[in-house]
Amino acid sequence: MAIDGESFDLLLDTVRRFVRERLVPAEDLVEDQDDVPADIVAEMMEMGLFGLTIPENYGGIGLSMSQECRVAYEMGQTALAFRSVFGTNVGIGSQGILMDGTEAQKRHWLPRVASGELIMSFALTEPDAGSDSAAIKTRGDRVAGDRYVLNGSKRFITNAPRAGAFTLMARTDGPGADGISAFIVPADAPGLSLGKPDRKMGQRGTKTCDVILDNVEVPADNIIGGEPGRGFRTAMKVLDRGRLHIAAVACGMAQRILNEALAYARERKQFGKRIGDFQLVQAMLADSQAELYAGWSMVQDCAQRYDAKPSPATSDPDVSMRASCCKLFCTEMVGRVADRGVQVHGGSGYINDYPVERFYRDVRLLRLYEGTSQIQQLIIGRELMRQHQA
Repeated sequence: MAIDGESFDLLLDTVRRFVRERLVPAEDLVEDQDDVPADIVAEMMEMGLFGLTIPENYGGIGLSMSQECRVAYEMGQTALAFRSVFGTNVGIGSQGILMDGTEAQKRHWLPRVASGELIMSFALTEPDAGSDSAAIKTRGDRVAGDRYVLNGSKRFITNAPRAGAFTLMARTDGPGADGISAFIVPADAPGLSLGKPDRKMGQRGTKTCDVILDNVEVPADNIIGGEPGRGFRTAMKVLDRGRLHIAAVACGMAQRILNEALAYARERKQFGKRIGDFQLVQAMLADSQAELYAGWSMVQDCAQRYDAKPSPATSDPDVSMRASCCKLFCTEMVGRVADRGVQVHGGSGYINDYPVERFYRDVRLLRLYEGTSQIQQLIIGRELMRQHQA
């Protein structure tokens, strides 16, 4: 699925102007209020940002992975809170339904997700199951009347306070990955409650909290795909796409940080010269540009390979491995670029009057969610061993 080139170019130009003219000027407001203004959220809905990756026949725009990455790159050039408002709708919140859901599930849920009427969230992580996703303990027990009762808790769930429904993983059978099912759980279901909002190092305006399930009943029809035991595989496919998206965001953030460092290096003078004229400062700028170029090239290549699959629901271990390469390299890369950006600014880079201070805090989370850097290394290493053996 992909919109035609001319339509996409118009969309991308609109997103660029929206970032430059509306979002960047509002960054300090979001930082101070720890929330995204309602009028900006309304503009995002009007632009169709909540339905970027949902096909047109379900009310969305229908971007390919390559196109999605280019939009994510542009959105990375402002405070991450703006992207997070619609990020779960574009990615992990809705993609499970799109990839593995029944036709009835797609028609019921996706149009409202695409319009922004319904914000979806993705609930996998638990207090005792983060990187080890197959070890989740939240239970989904079948009861009379073709229903399931859910009990357990989920942790660090992005957009939970805003969500109207959750793509939620629960154990419906024995231990291991094959015992996990993916449920669509309405946020207003009796017995579902939210913990207090998390206070984070960075990414102010991005809402996360725990989700607690106490005898929450949902119909069996709310199992994604209509049959239990497929949830873990659904989650892994969803995360493949999510990791590429985050890698593209990391590249956009690196570009913004580099732009800020360049502007400062041209203006700041020491010893009678612009600091950008000193070779050691130029070396930091050059290293950042080289790493950004490498990361963005990786993302574009992997996105094209992703689009070449027969369908997004098709598993391709090689593409999954490459998506992990992108996520690993780009999120680590933007951390180094942010560090250099602060260094170029000197003492000013440690003061929150300058955007690089906020970006320095914000980028740290990228190496943790959607699978830590160490999990990406495990995925890459295991697939390399499998390919070599084959």
